[in-house]
Amino acid sequence: MLKRAIGRIGEIPGVRASAVSHIYLTEPQDLKEQPWFANCVMRLACRAEVSPYGLLDELESIETEFGRTREVRFGPRSLDIDILLFGDRTSGEGRLILPHPRMRERAFVLLPLAELAPALRLPWGETPAEALSRLDYRCEGLRIWQTD
Repeated sequence: MLKRAIGRIGEIPGVRASAVSHIYLTEPQDLKEQPWFANCVMRLACRAEVSPYGLLDELESIETEFGRTREVRFGPRSLDIDILLFGDRTSGEGRLILPHPRMRERAFVLLPLAELAPALRLPWGETPAEALSRLDYRCEGLRIWQTD
């Protein structure tokens, strides 16, 4: 399903998927009694007319198309698409917070991000690898375990 969703994201008008990381299997973080998650990071090139909220609307539409329901916070879901960064834009209110407020705490975000953009300076000044060095996690192949 994740590969189909990746393809679908590439069909959003004004958006081009320029890179996709490997897909990592990740132990659930908050609500442990559920199946593992499949996670990846995509780099998107957006035309000037694509706004962060416009992109969010499109991504939420794709989540719904793939059966996403929002019943239990941190619970099982068919698909969860987050916007981590949108250029250097910031937003601290509403349904979109940029940069993503928990990305620096999540190995399942930082590992695939380091794969795609190892030299990227995150908004707080670190590279993805430097941010990862502060986390307690283990990665074996494409499987990630992280302690809370």
